[in-house]
Amino acid sequence: MFRRYMRSLDSDSSESATPCEKHDASFQPSMEKGTLYVVPTPIGNLEDITLRALRVLQECDLVLAEDTRHTGQLLKHFESKKPMLSYHKFNEAARKDQILERLKQGEQLALVSDAGTPGISDPGQRIISEAIAHGFRVEPLPGACAITTALSACGLPTDEFHFIGFLDRKSARRRRRLEACIDIKGTLVLYESPHRIEKLLEELNDIMPERNVVLARELTKKFEQWVRGTATALWARRSTIKSKGEFVVLIQSS
Repeated sequence: MFRRYMRSLDSDSSESATPCEKHDASFQPSMEKGTLYVVPTPIGNLEDITLRALRVLQECDLVLAEDTRHTGQLLKHFESKKPMLSYHKFNEAARKDQILERLKQGEQLALVSDAGTPGISDPGQRIISEAIAHGFRVEPLPGACAITTALSACGLPTDEFHFIGFLDRKSARRRRRLEACIDIKGTLVLYESPHRIEKLLEELNDIMPERNVVLARELTKKFEQWVRGTATALWARRSTIKSKGEFVVLIQSS
């Protein structure tokens, strides 16, 4: 499958550059210190990967993966045999020097998470910051992201929004965080696990009962589901909302 994509890409001479090259022929990127590519991967549907992401994953020296088993399946599907190095929240401090040394040696590294764009509510943000602080080139690729996917079809105002990632697991901290967001302008966006979605609906019913809320579940997957209504209405309908898969929750401002 990867070769088919690459043939399509190579048929366009304007796209025949390596991952580090630009359409502007005068651009000569320096590889002296290496490059860290921030590579989005599909959040569900494998067809959402980009041609550019495929090229980088094929031509890089090493893939930094949140879960090598998960990313290994992705690479296998697209016929890439690049070596991987695990990089996640439990080993990010221990891996830092090793990754920076490889960049110093001039290697091209591709940073991926299990799904979506690395660095967005994700441990990848730390190595990105370290690479920048040490003077290395960091190149982001556009691509799949649950936040923008949900915003694009939520039906709420999108000219201004505020993303707060995952709420704390502890009830008191969750409530304080939501209460602090009451007066925020723009649509509020957060992630929630299936195990705590009912808890969140209860909290929203208590704190922002009249706000319009959109639940986007299993985005781009076979059982994608959208649920819309006020916080009070969704709390009343909670038994009809499947608690499987990750949720993007969007809340209209006052």
